[in-house]
Parts: sequence; structure tokens; C-alpha cells
Amino acid sequence: MVTVALFVRLEAKLGKEAEVEAFLKGGLAIVEEEPATIAWFAIRLGPTTFGIFDAFPDEAGRQAHLSGRVAAALMAKAPELLATPPVIEKADVLASKLPKKAPAFLSKLFG
Repeated sequence: MVTVALFVRLEAKLGKEAEVEAFLKGGLAIVEEEPATIAWFAIRLGPTTFGIFDAFPDEAGRQAHLSGRVAAALMAKAPELLATPPVIEKADVLASKLPKKAPAFLSKLFG
């Protein structure tokens, strides 16, 4: 079950779109190591606009993600890759649909 989420909007500098895309794709391996990140999506919204949507079981999971390796890497690369600072929005999840059969480690963590 997820109760909170993040939506992060990223605007790439002109000519840096491919690097932002590669950065986001590379983030998946790091996020897979975060047990409280239940869902994570790197998305492209337009030619230079990207985003990240992720969901968590609780505020502690969201905070762990915000203080984790992907967030640190994003903030370190932001001046080089992004036209503006990342816009990070916190959200409450009102309803969700996730796979019914969770991986075994998730079942142990979240029932």
C-alpha cells in the first residue's frame, strides 16, 4: 500500500536532453536498492521536460528517498544538466493500483 508520493519536474538545458535521459535511466539501479520506494517512474513530458514520479508506504520511506543516493546525484548534476532547479512536489496518494502479487521482500516489509 502506498500513501505518499513525489512528483519531480526537470527542465533540461538545450543540448543536454540525452544526458538527462541517460541520468534518469541510470537512476533505476539505485532506486531498486530502496525497499520503501514502492513505485518509481522516470518520464519524458516533452522535448526538454522530464519527470520522476515515485510512491512510498509512508512519510519515512519518502524521506529516506529524499535523503538517498538518487536525490544527492540529481542535486549534484542539476547545475550541469538542468535549465532550472528541480521542482519537487510532495503528494498524498488517494488511490492506487499496484500488482497484486508483490515480490516476496515487499510482502515481508509491508504485508
